[in-house]
Amino acid sequence: MKVSVTKCFKIKLLIFLVLTMVSISIVVAQSSVFHPVVQLNFVKSKIRQKQEPYWSAYQDLIHLADSLPMNHHAIENLSIPGFYSDKKKHREVAMNLQKDAFAAYSAALAFRLNGKKKYAKKALYFLNAWAAINKEYDQLDGSLVMSYAGSGLMIAAGLMQNTKAWKVGEQQQFKHWTQNVFQKATHSIRSRHNNSGDWSRFSALLAAAYLRDTADFNVTTNLIKNDLFDKIAVDGHMVEEVKREGKGLWYTYFSLAPLTASMWTIFNMTGENLFFVEQNGASLLGALRYLSYYTLHPDEWRWYKNPDVATPKTITGFWPPNLMEAMKDVYREEEFETFAAPYRPIIFQKHHFAWTFPTLMPLNFDQYKSKN
Repeated sequence: MKVSVTKCFKIKLLIFLVLTMVSISIVVAQSSVFHPVVQLNFVKSKIRQKQEPYWSAYQDLIHLADSLPMNHHAIENLSIPGFYSDKKKHREVAMNLQKDAFAAYSAALAFRLNGKKKYAKKALYFLNAWAAINKEYDQLDGSLVMSYAGSGLMIAAGLMQNTKAWKVGEQQQFKHWTQNVFQKATHSIRSRHNNSGDWSRFSALLAAAYLRDTADFNVTTNLIKNDLFDKIAVDGHMVEEVKREGKGLWYTYFSLAPLTASMWTIFNMTGENLFFVEQNGASLLGALRYLSYYTLHPDEWRWYKNPDVATPKTITGFWPPNLMEAMKDVYREEEFETFAAPYRPIIFQKHHFAWTFPTLMPLNFDQYKSKN
């Protein structure tokens, strides 16, 4: 039987397209939305060369991953009272998730950078514990803590997703937890227009990416776009956060950290770059400059006399050098580089998980041209 040249060409083209789509789906399935393969490969090359500051930052990561004990703190109900009504109880319960999220994230990142199974085992120990034990959250700040502390678990899960180390049944259990506990928590507060909404949206993006839920990812992306310039004033101040009296600088940082992390997540997932959007002179860069300046000059802060400024011993972690370190390569701002340089290599070990390893895992649009 004779086959025409045109028909042979069509058959070959169809085979090529099928193989290409399979290849693309494999790449997507094995990629983390927050630490895409191109970024991981870039950092691995720097580690092989022992190039600074990557080498020192990597050594610090490995030291932490090795030192964290296999001792989870997963609880059935993440019941968190409002911070200002019961600070002690709030911190005690939240610490369960914060400690385990940091351990899972550190170990998962170590595994993806060096491939050693002991780190995969440690990361999965914490991920599986929360998926198996945690069933709910409640009280005023349960959903908020789940969002800002649980983001570390979701980033770790993205790094471990579909690796051979994570058993299929365990992944299904974590998926069930993500859908029925974590995602539910983020959805419950993502319509808010302040820092709590910013954290829930960032975590909602992470969850949607993990679940391959494009529709929900788009819903959250649109929420971020729609009220961005209701939050950022023309002069750069964060409209809702400066109302927090002595905590105004902290809450400004605590809003910008997840906002910028969301922008990075959206870029990796869709290729859309929202870091440079402006409206009537207001911009994300302006807000970052505002935070940078007044952190260094708190005596000029017009919203409240003597606002709180972080120190290396601050209970919530030493901010905002981690944010400035992450943003320096996005905006090529000398003031961000100057701000971050004295504290390098920076690892943010406490409380929440947006820019946890910014020295080791820099943002670089020139290097990371491939979408996730």
